[in-house]
Amino acid sequence: MNWEQLLSLKRFGDTNKRIRKEQDETRLGFEVDYDRVIFSSEFRSLQDKTQVIPLSQTDFVHTRLTHSLEVSAVGRSLGRLVGKKLLEKHPHLYNVHGYQANDFGAIVAAAALAHDIGNPPFGHSGEKAIGEFFKTGSGKQFKNELTDKEYQDLCDFEGNANGFKILTESREGREGGLRLSYATLGAFMKYPKESLPKKPTKHIADKKYGFFQSEKESFIDVANELGLLKRSQTHISFSRHPLTFLVEAADDICYTIIDFEDGINLGLIQEEFALEYLINLVRDTINTKKYHQLKNTQDRVSYLRALAINTLINEAVTVFMQHEDAILNGDFNCALLDKSKYEAQINDIIKISVENIYQSNEVVDKEIAGYGVINTLLKTYTNAVNNNYDNNASNYDKLILKSLPKTIKTDGDSLYIRLSNICHFVSLLSDSKAILNYKKLKGFQFT
Repeated sequence: MNWEQLLSLKRFGDTNKRIRKEQDETRLGFEVDYDRVIFSSEFRSLQDKTQVIPLSQTDFVHTRLTHSLEVSAVGRSLGRLVGKKLLEKHPHLYNVHGYQANDFGAIVAAAALAHDIGNPPFGHSGEKAIGEFFKTGSGKQFKNELTDKEYQDLCDFEGNANGFKILTESREGREGGLRLSYATLGAFMKYPKESLPKKPTKHIADKKYGFFQSEKESFIDVANELGLLKRSQTHISFSRHPLTFLVEAADDICYTIIDFEDGINLGLIQEEFALEYLINLVRDTINTKKYHQLKNTQDRVSYLRALAINTLINEAVTVFMQHEDAILNGDFNCALLDKSKYEAQINDIIKISVENIYQSNEVVDKEIAGYGVINTLLKTYTNAVNNNYDNNASNYDKLILKSLPKTIKTDGDSLYIRLSNICHFVSLLSDSKAILNYKKLKGFQFT
């Protein structure tokens, strides 16, 4: 792969190539990507979607929206630092093509901002709940009417693939989705493969999948434009865009450190015990005099969190530049922080978070409730849509169909498209909206 192709400014519908040197520096295309994501309705709904603690009533716990903003901020720093080093290493990118360090930062920031845009309500348990509906629930009845890959899309419903759908799906008046640059779309594509075969190798790009069968042609178009390397002759699978590793690192840094911070502030992790683990990560940069002047938990945690994030940003940049050639050749097969000298400290923090936060009673109880909500929504909506297609809709089914937004197409001949569009609709609901719809279906709105 080569950086000239990878930094493509092309957007859906473009007929002419966009040249970097011809861009308006006050409104650069990569920066427009960020604006288009942040002003989208799908991004706004993240303010009421679970990050770790579902439906928390406290004001300092992160939602998907605050998490995404923070990942984007870290991603911008990562991109700029790497961009500066890449331009020193490949001066023609600036001298000939006009690329600047901030371009790399803008691409990573926009892709990172969108990285969770496709996640359904109730966090990752929401993805699992949609999958379980088709794998073991009422949706299992559709298996024999779908291709293997279509059915796998539904059984392993994937927020990353749903995000790609949001960013690229055309509908009336919105051709090409958000019309982001192909460079940003490439950086967004964390798992550039289809749902089958499942985990064919231990390569990081094979951990999950990145697009639904409905967006297959759009995905191939982006991959070819960027010059991503093919990894299979029999299935659609490509090497990652190099900047994807920076988007992933930004996410890894934020959820490792900031979820841990939430756990401390909520009292799920003992302060004295927790701070020791953060100090182990920042021992080389901590100002002990300043630290001991801080009098409350939040200030101490905030100070250590800032140092930890900065430490891991610099570490990720170092690892990326050490392995740039392998990354461009598609030979780098793990996350950047997996090669970090701080891997042991990171793993210690994640282990504590899993035991004390992700498996806490509050989280587990809300995930259980989320399963019930999503199962009810999917069962009701799929029954209504398919009964209507078979000209067998009840009055109740017709009322249900009227409640669906007109942007969700449910009357097509393809069963896969009807089912995937219902899943897409449910995925767009915020946590509170999903619960509200559930209560309406159960007749609770009058109580």
